[in-house]
Amino acid sequence: MRQTVIVLFLASSAVYAQSGIPQAGEPQGRVQQVQAGGSPLVTGAEAEAPVPRLPDGHVDLTGPWVGGGSNADIEKDGGLKPGELPLLPWAKELRDRRKEQEEPYTACLPMSVPRVNPYPWKFAMSYTNKGLTHIYILHETGDAGAHRVVYMDGRKHPDDLLPTWWGHSIGRWEGDTLVIDTVGYNDKFWFDSRGTPHSEKLHTIERWTRINYGTLVNEFTLEDPGALSRPVQLKFTARLLKPNLKVGGGELMEFICLEDNQYGAAGGFRPGTGVENK
Repeated sequence: MRQTVIVLFLASSAVYAQSGIPQAGEPQGRVQQVQAGGSPLVTGAEAEAPVPRLPDGHVDLTGPWVGGGSNADIEKDGGLKPGELPLLPWAKELRDRRKEQEEPYTACLPMSVPRVNPYPWKFAMSYTNKGLTHIYILHETGDAGAHRVVYMDGRKHPDDLLPTWWGHSIGRWEGDTLVIDTVGYNDKFWFDSRGTPHSEKLHTIERWTRINYGTLVNEFTLEDPGALSRPVQLKFTARLLKPNLKVGGGELMEFICLEDNQYGAAGGFRPGTGVENK
């Protein structure tokens, strides 16, 4: 048991170092995404290798990946200059008065789109006799076990959507690019730890392209007439992890989020007490 705990700690620490998130004993404040080195990413000639493909001929986007979305500041992370994100006055005012420790993510709630934490995530493909029908986007940590569903079976967005954390996502292939169209978001999650808000009118389009073996590019269209004065184009890049479990690559590890679990507290659940409510 002790060896397992040590492995998990080292894996988490390795990616923490790569992300720049403050750890215990470090000064707290706005999270800065700083590449600190030592991360288990595919690099060099290995990263430039040809793109692998699935048995059906489509590009293999599985991963696991690190990056590919916003975290500390969607404006900066997406390639914009300071002040270039066209927030409406109410949205800018709300962002500026929010405090990082108040964000929903710290209470085990989903980060949603296009947020990614500094830990690995991956696409999981689901096939039936009709071919690829669903894609599940899985995060190692940060979402309390939640997963996102992308419908690949040709369905349309429903007309009577109930706003949810992940919204309703439908996907399609355009050549070697996976295009994901999502509507039906709620307005509860933050785009970043800076507190950038949105409204329930949010509409996102992701264009995921694996340009080589080690690199996945997300060309991201952000539309929200409730919070933005115009649509905006962002770009994020994800890197492939090396398949080495000793440093956290290969497969996703288990993570259980219990911080401020009010549902569990109300039900009297206690961690580590077995299957019965004691």
